[in-house]
Amino acid sequence: MHIVRYRRNDDPRPRIAALNDGVLSTLPVAGMFELLQHRKEEIERVCAAAAPDCSLSEVRLLAPVDGATEVWAAGVTYLRSKDARVEESALKSVYELVYDAERPELFFKSPAWRVVVDGEPVGIRSDSALNVPEPELALVLNRFEEIVGYVVCNDMSSRSVEGENPLYLPQAKLYAGACALSSGIRPAWEVDPSDLAIRLTVTREGAVVWDGTTSTRRIRRPFTQLAAYLFHSENYPHGVVLSTGTGLVPDIDFRLHAGDLITVAIDEIGELRNRVAVGKDHFGFLTTP
Repeated sequence: MHIVRYRRNDDPRPRIAALNDGVLSTLPVAGMFELLQHRKEEIERVCAAAAPDCSLSEVRLLAPVDGATEVWAAGVTYLRSKDARVEESALKSVYELVYDAERPELFFKSPAWRVVVDGEPVGIRSDSALNVPEPELALVLNRFEEIVGYVVCNDMSSRSVEGENPLYLPQAKLYAGACALSSGIRPAWEVDPSDLAIRLTVTREGAVVWDGTTSTRRIRRPFTQLAAYLFHSENYPHGVVLSTGTGLVPDIDFRLHAGDLITVAIDEIGELRNRVAVGKDHFGFLTTP
């Protein structure tokens, strides 16, 4: 089962449903933000009680976040990520220290309205020469800090901007098309996230130009620890999505090109496919209702 946000072909109103074998069972909530105001056991009960409503062929799936729900991300949680940041940065010790530190690196990634979903483009900055996808497992947390589900995240990143100076991190991580999430939330009560394969493939003009695989078992920090630091001094009344960092980073000489197809797949969670676009002009659709 996946929990999805969708719009019927004959009705513009977004709705929330449990998706099973191509059949949607609409949930009695106004949005994902309302669902994430409930305890995990209540969300499980509501999903189990929902009655079939329509088929997947009748709807368009939307990004699985809405309202005031935010997307945050963790950095340098895998050894490969630490090594890549050291390689690209003029200030290498910053990344070496945070990898071993008690406090994780956490940063704001996107408001709900800026998130793109499967089939929509992801962006790279027009003023950055070195840009990469970062495939990650993301936690969907309710207002009570409970992990209620998981989604696939592509945390697009400008390595050249961040590598120039760590203080440029917001510009390297927050821009049009920088955050993509898979359309379906896999409920936490249905999956064990401790050893899930994560695969990244980049295809250019029909040929694979980069691919790699890692596993969530390689992450250095427990998911509950990342969530605890995120909630330590802030409230999230509409819930929050926390991407847990990447263990797959292409070599320093790899460059994304416009038109590249990025595929991120995580076992038991889902798949995310997006083509690359350069510059903000491709993302006007995010600002229209």
